[in-house]
Amino acid sequence: MHPNPPRLITVGLALALIVIGVSATVFPIDFVNEALALLQQTIGTNFEITTQVAWICLLAGDALLIAGSLLPGI
Repeated sequence: MHPNPPRLITVGLALALIVIGVSATVFPIDFVNEALALLQQTIGTNFEITTQVAWICLLAGDALLIAGSLLPGI
């Protein structure tokens, strides 16, 4: 089995999910929280990032990196 390099969009999305997850679980990162607040104001939603959602973001980011390495074209 030869792993493939994941695409740049896959790596970018995975890193964004991991940064959001780390910001809400381990230690708060101010610019991430401000960016999420600005994004929600722009879109017009009121979605709260809880610790459960943050852990899901961490898991999804890792799973996306693994899927990008194992599946060609992702």
